Amino acid sequence: MEPEEEAVPQEPRRTGGAALLLLLDYTAACCHGGAKMAVLAYSLGKREINQHFTVRNAKLISLAAVLVLLLFHTALRYYGGGDSCEWLLSRGRYLGENVWQPYGCMMHKYKSIEAKTCLSKKRVVFTGDSRIRQLFYSFVKIVDQERTEEGNKHEDIFFQDEKSSLNVDFLWYPEANDSMKERLMSWTHEGSATPDVVIIGAATWSIKLHSASSQALQQYKVNLTAIAGLLDRLAEHAEVYWVLQDPVNEEMLSESRKMITNHQLDLYNEAAMEVLRGSGRSRVKLLAAARQAALETIVNSDDGLHLPESTRNVGAMVLMNSLCNKVLRPIDGSCCQAMPPPNLFQKLSACLFLGAAVVYAVLHVLGYNRHRRPVPTDVESLEEKKPAAAAAPLGPKAPFQALCRMGIIMLYFYLCDRADVFMKEQKFYTHSTFFIPLIYILVLGVFYSENSKEAKLLNREQTDEWKGWMQLVILIYHISGASAFVPVYMHVRVLVAAYLFQTGYGHFSFFWLKGDFGLYRVCQVLFRLNFLVVVLCIVMDRPYQFYYFVPLVTFWFVIIYATMAMWPQILQKRTNSSGIWHLGVLAKLLGLLLFICVLAVSQSFFEGVLSVWPISKLFELDGSIHEWWFRWKLDRFAVIHGMAFAFIYLLLQKRQVLFEGKGEALFPAKISNLLLFLSVVSFITYSIWASNCKTKTECNEMHPYISVVQILAFILIRNIPGYARSVYSSFFSWFGKISLELFICQYHIWLAADTKGILVLIPGNPTLNIMVSTFIFVCVAHEISLITNDLAQVVIPKDSMALLRKLGALGVLTLILLVLSRSNQLTAGA
Repeated sequence: MEPEEEAVPQEPRRTGGAALLLLLDYTAACCHGGAKMAVLAYSLGKREINQHFTVRNAKLISLAAVLVLLLFHTALRYYGGGDSCEWLLSRGRYLGENVWQPYGCMMHKYKSIEAKTCLSKKRVVFTGDSRIRQLFYSFVKIVDQERTEEGNKHEDIFFQDEKSSLNVDFLWYPEANDSMKERLMSWTHEGSATPDVVIIGAATWSIKLHSASSQALQQYKVNLTAIAGLLDRLAEHAEVYWVLQDPVNEEMLSESRKMITNHQLDLYNEAAMEVLRGSGRSRVKLLAAARQAALETIVNSDDGLHLPESTRNVGAMVLMNSLCNKVLRPIDGSCCQAMPPPNLFQKLSACLFLGAAVVYAVLHVLGYNRHRRPVPTDVESLEEKKPAAAAAPLGPKAPFQALCRMGIIMLYFYLCDRADVFMKEQKFYTHSTFFIPLIYILVLGVFYSENSKEAKLLNREQTDEWKGWMQLVILIYHISGASAFVPVYMHVRVLVAAYLFQTGYGHFSFFWLKGDFGLYRVCQVLFRLNFLVVVLCIVMDRPYQFYYFVPLVTFWFVIIYATMAMWPQILQKRTNSSGIWHLGVLAKLLGLLLFICVLAVSQSFFEGVLSVWPISKLFELDGSIHEWWFRWKLDRFAVIHGMAFAFIYLLLQKRQVLFEGKGEALFPAKISNLLLFLSVVSFITYSIWASNCKTKTECNEMHPYISVVQILAFILIRNIPGYARSVYSSFFSWFGKISLELFICQYHIWLAADTKGILVLIPGNPTLNIMVSTFIFVCVAHEISLITNDLAQVVIPKDSMALLRKLGALGVLTLILLVLSRSNQLTAGA
């Protein structure tokens, strides 16, 4: 859709009209009828889109979609039957080779230490035939990867882990008969050693020994009916799973097994489900997921009967998730895991939003209807777009209306990622899932090309465009799971460094040119950067450092501010009188570089400085600041690179060395051609190096030193040709203006399980699901950007004394919340 700006009521909404006129002029100048028709269709198509698909209409559609989807998923949960635990055990599909995706939830891949922790002091018993024995070995190998399949085939097998006091036994009972019944009966006697978990199943031997006779099937039903009562009694104190029979590859079966057909297995499975479910017994769980997985992989069986190892591993991991997710609560294991109730802070935030709604309703009834949306400002420069006419100040209802909208949005966040309402699935990377969407957005970006208002290097439209396409690439990277592919990972790391580069460039330029070091400006920037994250920390119960990019940008803004504001304050005005002040700027930059190098020398020193309470609360993640150290160190030079580039550029601009007219090359022809050639070579060279990276660790060591090469190469390629500086993509620019909100919102309403998975609003259709969830996600991010702007005008007053009073109150409130949070942690630890 065509990017548009929110304007004051007196000014009509602009949707690329100037660009349309230019295109029509170009059409009139064309000589060929085909070119005329093509350009006319292009411009008319954009005009139609802009007239009928505004941002406001898009948000109304997204709100309606959310309500419909909420009703659909609620009905599916409560009237469609089943929950995530039943889905885990019964349904799923392969995302790729050996990657199993349960229906509607995420399956955690358990490691040995996790399995031992979950099953400590428990006894797990597998009872059945050779296929149950295979499942037993796959389960044991999760606990002990060194365990081999040894011992006689038709005997009991025992495994014990002494450290965790875990016992896993296999008991050979190939038929559902009196022998199996007696074993189960012995576990139900009072005082007997009852297993904590029982996994049981049998049928193939009954088919084989009785030549698939109908009498054998009837006897199987009779025996299973007698066993079912015992299983139900066991399930009162243990978890009991009946394993449905997996299919066979009939063509590969030996002559002695030819009677074991898939038709016979289906009959036996139907009998088991009829007996175990027909009487209303629900405590005995049916394990059917391995059977569904085997339908696709049984062709790879060695003998036609026993499953390939990868399929057996699916069954074992399904069992482990069913047993342990509710105990260990892994963030990427949403199957069989009930969501915790809201904590104190979440309840308080709900009360705040409800209170704002009540006040808003009262003010509305009393007739306080004056409200104007403030003119949007940019986080980097905080330069306001001048309205065509003077606008009235915000009315008293405006902040409460903004909080009401924010409350509704936060409810959606909570339902998506903290309530058991919508589904979640794990990511799975393929080249097509990353590169095909990349091509789509590139085409859209080109489609919405416009003439820029100015042709200066890194002008506002161009930097918005840059942030926009980078953010879209990062979003695709996250949802496709492309971090598994090292070349893509390294290029995305450059995009993150480029964003920090822009941070250094933008803030340095502002301080250098305007010299505004006032408290109002600082608070405006900090509020706009952190408002959404602080709200999410409370509503979603996440630490501040979880949204790592905002702490990173905030940290570097404070560093840039301190560097520029400290004595002596060197601004462009001062350097006009004497060039010696330029050396002072270089000295400051060198001092900042030394500060960065000192912090980077020793991880223990870095962590020691930032681990003191309450400062540590800003940097800790899971009780450690290691993640902050990794993130900070990886792009530690990007900001100072941006500051140095801004200083050099502004100096050259002041000396009128650059040619920044529309259509003009940035430098004289020979220099421009040489720099352009070197930039292209550097850009390609970096890409070749990144594509040949073998490990992330190895390449991350080089990244801080060489990422600036590709950043500078891109800037020169984009800006040296005059025609390239004179156009920009309004599509990318629109996304660039809400890039911060997009980056943060993706955590919970586009991705899921705190970025580990993907939110599923429309099950069964991945393509349609991505389209719908993306549409809602972008609308929400845009609305949050406007809400932040509304609240910033109220929360950050221009009067210094009023601002100081608010900061004092905020400091006291923050201290109280920190003390309460720490006391809660100490209580929980005790």
